[in-house]
Amino acid sequence: MSQPLLAFDEVDVFYGPIQALKQVSLTVNEGETVALIGANGAGKSTLLMSVFGQPRIAGGEIFYRGEAISRKSTHFIASNGIAQAPEGRRIFPDMTVEENLLMGTIAIGNRYQAEDKARMYQLFPRLEERRGQRAMTLSGGEQQMLAIARA
Repeated sequence: MSQPLLAFDEVDVFYGPIQALKQVSLTVNEGETVALIGANGAGKSTLLMSVFGQPRIAGGEIFYRGEAISRKSTHFIASNGIAQAPEGRRIFPDMTVEENLLMGTIAIGNRYQAEDKARMYQLFPRLEERRGQRAMTLSGGEQQMLAIARA
């Protein structure tokens, strides 16, 4: 069997003296959909943000395609295709759809902008139709598409 796409191995995270995550292990395989469900304060966001080192893990390891990434820079992680769509459709409302998408490619550099934008338009054809439109004028669902595409 192939290695997992993303794996958390006994991850510990602290906020000062407070332990937010204790020995969390989770595996996500290619093509799999995983939902993190829990009460407020259970550590769902902390687990996801720990992938980007915000906060840094205190113990355990995080692997992406078999490579340990918990000590890698956020830039390295983003440039290897790991992204997170923010809660609340955080988009740049006064910018166009296309400008919002370009903001999402800053971490990967100009070299991949056209390729990344084309891939997002293929995934979300509605965004291509609205590429010159200001993001604040999109419907709620279209804004969510934009937030996901930009991530």
